[in-house]
Amino acid sequence: MAGPDRKSVAGEVREFLSTRRARITPEQAGLPVYGGNRRVAGLRREEVALLAGMSVDYYVRLERGNLSGASDSVLEALAHALQLNEAERTHLYDLARASTPAGRRPTVTSSRVRPTILRMLDSMTDVPAFVRNARFDVVAANALGRALYAPLFDSPLFAQRGPVNSARFLFLDPAAQDFWVDWDQGADDAVAFLRTETGRAPHDKALTDLVGELTTRSNEFARRWARHDVKFHRSGVKNFHHPLVGDLALPYEALDLPSDPGLRLNFYTPEPDSPERQALDLLASWTTTGSTVVPADTD
Repeated sequence: MAGPDRKSVAGEVREFLSTRRARITPEQAGLPVYGGNRRVAGLRREEVALLAGMSVDYYVRLERGNLSGASDSVLEALAHALQLNEAERTHLYDLARASTPAGRRPTVTSSRVRPTILRMLDSMTDVPAFVRNARFDVVAANALGRALYAPLFDSPLFAQRGPVNSARFLFLDPAAQDFWVDWDQGADDAVAFLRTETGRAPHDKALTDLVGELTTRSNEFARRWARHDVKFHRSGVKNFHHPLVGDLALPYEALDLPSDPGLRLNFYTPEPDSPERQALDLLASWTTTGSTVVPADTD
């Protein structure tokens, strides 16, 4: 999103709805197709309106970016017609909220890590763990987390400026393609996560500045950003090629910290007695104890 004003929110709504409409064929929507001269691969506006049970004029108004005043029933009908998944449905509601005067107020986020969270990180001695904010700034990490993400922490991108940011590393440091085995999937996911966050916090200037920087400096980012994909970051498996211990396939969990808006705890839990467990034990034997904290003035 280019900025926090009403016009930029409307543009985000317009692009999100039109890209979701374009990906669904009439056949997928259960609609009959007459003739072979369709000018669009996806659904027409009138077809979405039919599926959502609303007038064409009203749907056109919505797709032009005017979600202000749209009821929950209207949003649910849109979500059903466009076959939105959970993350996309949440994003639609976030955009509707951002379209209202109350929703245009700044969203409170935090980058301060409380001492209790630091103590928890330090107690997790056998798993890599770190805390990041919604902008992908790594604001704290335990010793094994820092060791696992050594290419990120050692990147020359952050020698003169902070904080360490995994999205900047992913798109602006060539070393990222060696570190993340599934770089394309990681890039897709990172952009989708950032797009999700711009709907939740459209007034986060640091977030919009990051998106602007990456769009300008990385064609790979800009191409993915134009898709308007959104996704939740909760659990899965990440594949790394670590410079010291080689290839690792690590299951991860990502948990929001309810008392710290915008902060999320990420940790990796390999299977007992697996090669990954042995590799992390070896890596742990080379690390020093204690957590790493980004200075508090990096908001």
